[in-house]
Amino acid sequence: MRIIRGSHRGRLIHPPNNLPVRPTTDLAKESLFNILENNFFLQDLSVLDLFSGTGSISYEFASRGSKLVVAVESNTRCSRFITDTAKQLNFTALRTMRVNAFSFLKQSSQKFDIIFADPPYDLEGIELIPQLVFERKLLVEDGWLVVEHSREKAFKEHPGFFDQRKYGKVNFSFFKQ
Repeated sequence: MRIIRGSHRGRLIHPPNNLPVRPTTDLAKESLFNILENNFFLQDLSVLDLFSGTGSISYEFASRGSKLVVAVESNTRCSRFITDTAKQLNFTALRTMRVNAFSFLKQSSQKFDIIFADPPYDLEGIELIPQLVFERKLLVEDGWLVVEHSREKAFKEHPGFFDQRKYGKVNFSFFKQ
């Protein structure tokens, strides 16, 4: 796994082999960030990274200078890895929270410019993520929710849906208010 751009461009990250994760591929991650950079000035953003896993997406935002990156991950080993890696890389804007992502969404009142969610593809209730984000009004005006999912999931009927991109087995659905 590597950081694609920003202050830590090209930096390799070596997560332990025993983490229960499926990291976003470099191709999909690079494509996602190309889209985001064409629509946002990443340095001004507050970002929520749900189901953070190894923290790959969080590191990209932190490396590109986002003002706040909150990584939410329920697995103790994963959240510890993210915290340790953020310290090693001196990513002072990155905060790790070890909590269930759905619990976080139900309790949070903080608004974000971008919310990225990469739940396990077979997770029950993945379709509730956009609903919770919009019910709780967790996006700022003009903010985006991006959900990574398998091709078996479809979000096109959700009222906030506006785009879907496919990169191999990785699908990103985009939502806004």
